[in-house]
Amino acid sequence: MHTLCARGTMKPEITAAVGFLSRFLRVKGHVNDRQVQTFNQSLHDILSEQYKHHWFPDRPCKGSGYRCIRINHKMDPLVGQAGQRIGLTIQQLYQLLPSELTLWVDPFEVSYRIGEDGSICVLYESQPCPVGMPVMSSVSSPSGNGMSGNPMVDSHISCKEEMMVLGRASPSKAYNMMTVSS
Repeated sequence: MHTLCARGTMKPEITAAVGFLSRFLRVKGHVNDRQVQTFNQSLHDILSEQYKHHWFPDRPCKGSGYRCIRINHKMDPLVGQAGQRIGLTIQQLYQLLPSELTLWVDPFEVSYRIGEDGSICVLYESQPCPVGMPVMSSVSSPSGNGMSGNPMVDSHISCKEEMMVLGRASPSKAYNMMTVSS
């Protein structure tokens, strides 16, 4: 866990999301370091531009669906665009990234779910802080086994949980939030 400033700038959230996706490219070994760096910068620029009019630190749930990165039977177009900038086809991205991934990039929190019914795991979390106040936040990196040394994050209702519980066509399920760390 690291302490970071959380003033709603979107930079730490985008950095966490981009780093998470880039790890998949690096782990599979088909992409060299230069390509990973280019992918990082490209995706960071694409997301910053895409989110600049859809970022509401005072109302983090507003625009959440717009900022959701989704890979399932269809590649997320922003991830596809960054991949193409380093010479990867959509098919190659499907081989390198999880086939079923949802990544929420919201003010003060970035979380993900692998699989349609997987647990929601937090990558980055912070609290908004007024100017001049000390900052409390945490950054986690996913471990290989998806487990955490940190306690479960409970009593935390977010926009994505509301969508998961209220927006499902199938019966509601209780979803636990967990923080993952290396």
